[in-house]
Amino acid sequence: MCKNPFTSGQLQEFNRTGHLTIAQLFDASIIQSVLSDLTIWSKEVLATLRTEDQQWFLERGTPTGKLLRKLDNPVFHRESFRHLATHACLTPLIHQLLGSECHLFFSQVFMKPPEAGSPKPIHQDNFYFGPDNLDATLTVWVALDDATLTNGCLHYCNRHQSEVLPHFAPEGEPYNLQIAANHFDQQQLSPTPIASGGVSFHHGNTPHFSAANQSKVSRRAVAFHYLRNDATLINSGLDYDPAMRIDIG
Repeated sequence: MCKNPFTSGQLQEFNRTGHLTIAQLFDASIIQSVLSDLTIWSKEVLATLRTEDQQWFLERGTPTGKLLRKLDNPVFHRESFRHLATHACLTPLIHQLLGSECHLFFSQVFMKPPEAGSPKPIHQDNFYFGPDNLDATLTVWVALDDATLTNGCLHYCNRHQSEVLPHFAPEGEPYNLQIAANHFDQQQLSPTPIASGGVSFHHGNTPHFSAANQSKVSRRAVAFHYLRNDATLINSGLDYDPAMRIDIG
C-alpha cells in the first residue's frame, strides 16, 4: 500500500531544509527483486568492463580485487530499476515536490561494498546537472540496504541553499566533483540513517555527502534524478545522454 501524499508540514520542511526522508516506501519484496537483478547486472558489467572505464566504476586500492563503486543509468538498462523509478507509490510524491510534469534524465547505483566503499565528498547535484532553473531538479535516493552511521548513510545540510557553490575535482578523480572546504563546513551537515525501502528526496542545491563504509555489510542505494519538462540542462559538469530519458507518468 502506498504512503499518503506529503502533508503541508512535510512540504514546508522540504522547502526549509532542502530534503525530506520517509521510511519504507517500498516493501521488502520489491527491494529484493531489485537486489537480485543488481547481482546479475553487476557480474555482467565486471566481466565486460573496459580498462579505460575502471576509474569511473571501480573502487580504488582494494586488496580483494575488482569491486564496483557505482553503475550508471540502471533505469535505462534494467527493467527492475525502471519499475522502481516509475512506481505508482513514488511518482505522485515527485510531482508534489517538483510541481510540474517531469522526466528522469539520469540514474545511478552506489554499491559501497563492505569495508571498501569509499566516501562521496560533499557536493550539490545541481553543479553536476547545470539546469537553467535551479528549482527544476529533484534527486530521489532509495535505500536498497539499511543505510547506517557505520556503513555510509547520507548527511544533509539542514537549511535551504539558494546558490550553487564552486566545486573542484581532485587529480585523477573527475567523477568526484566536490565543494572546497573554504566554501562550506562539513560540520553543518547531519546524518540521515534510513532502513531498506526508505526514500530520501533532496533539492538539487542541497549539500550532502556520504562517509566510507566501515562495516561488514553492503550499503547499496539507487539515486533517481528528475527534471521538470519545462527546464533544460545547460551547464552540466558531466555529460547526460538525452536518449536515456524516461518520461514519468
